[in-house]
Amino acid sequence: MSTTDGPEAHDRLFQADDEELKHAKPKLEHIPDSLIRASLRLQFPPTYVVIGVYRLFTDKRLYEPAWQKCRNGTRRGLSVGAAWVVFTFELQRKFIELFLANSKRVTGLSNETIFGFTVPFSLTTCAYSIFSFAWILQSDLWLPNPDAAVLLMGSQLTIILRFFLSRNIGIARDRAWAQTVASRGKGPDFWQPYVEEWEIPPKVKPGPAWERVVTKLSGGLGLFVIRRAILLPFNFYPFVGILVTAAFKSLRTAQILHKPYFESKKMDKKQIAVFVEERKWDYRLFGFAAALLEGLPIIGLAFTISNRIGAAMWAHDLEKRQHFVATERANRSAAAIMGAPISGVGKMY
Repeated sequence: MSTTDGPEAHDRLFQADDEELKHAKPKLEHIPDSLIRASLRLQFPPTYVVIGVYRLFTDKRLYEPAWQKCRNGTRRGLSVGAAWVVFTFELQRKFIELFLANSKRVTGLSNETIFGFTVPFSLTTCAYSIFSFAWILQSDLWLPNPDAAVLLMGSQLTIILRFFLSRNIGIARDRAWAQTVASRGKGPDFWQPYVEEWEIPPKVKPGPAWERVVTKLSGGLGLFVIRRAILLPFNFYPFVGILVTAAFKSLRTAQILHKPYFESKKMDKKQIAVFVEERKWDYRLFGFAAALLEGLPIIGLAFTISNRIGAAMWAHDLEKRQHFVATERANRSAAAIMGAPISGVGKMY
């Protein structure tokens, strides 16, 4: 029988490369009952985004302090935003028709394509469907047709609200994180020093060269401006714009939401980079779901608070896993020192 077929060849198809085995994600064994539910949630991190939304809108201990802190800023922002819509909507609509809709080479905008790629639906029809509720509000005096100007106006209203809420909403997020952790019955001593869960941690790849150059030359502000400029054309498209923006911001959004977690564990930059790299797809999925909600006009500001709650819930489960790994590793070391068999200890590594 040829060496290229037979049972041996079939077995080789399922054998991972030695290097891949070394860097394979560790599997927990002998999981205690107290960690089973957390382990199931950790399999699909976007569930924490849903949990955050549910808790914010149902837990009085979370939504009341947040609303009390943001109430005045929200009212002022909505008042200014309403005036902005009344006086500038028609002007902006004419601007889009004149300079953007007729300049496809510059903006890449058209009715059936996005930057040359054909989409399986009519963008005009899609925009009209999404904003059909606007017909209820329209009159002969204003809001004559829901179109790309409505999308742009939604972004501007969000910016106005964010300006008036800039300080207080940050405080509300911090309080939401602290209250979420407290609701789990945990204090500051719950966050223990970082424990490496992999026998051989993966190598952390540096970010794109252009990001490093821009950050070095102009700092975070220059990078922020470039990102906003890249994403600006997508703001005129429903669904597509939100999805593209969320995908682009996913990893960074997740890292920002977990900044309090890293600070509580006193992790340095290298530890944070390795920790995120080991769970990069978990962070991308969580960040995508979080950025998707935060990208919604106006209501997305409320989701910036609920996402902080979801991130705290995720951090709580990650920390429980860290405690378990630390305990198993200590048991493994103790068994090795005492000369006892360790076949049933530390198989997660």
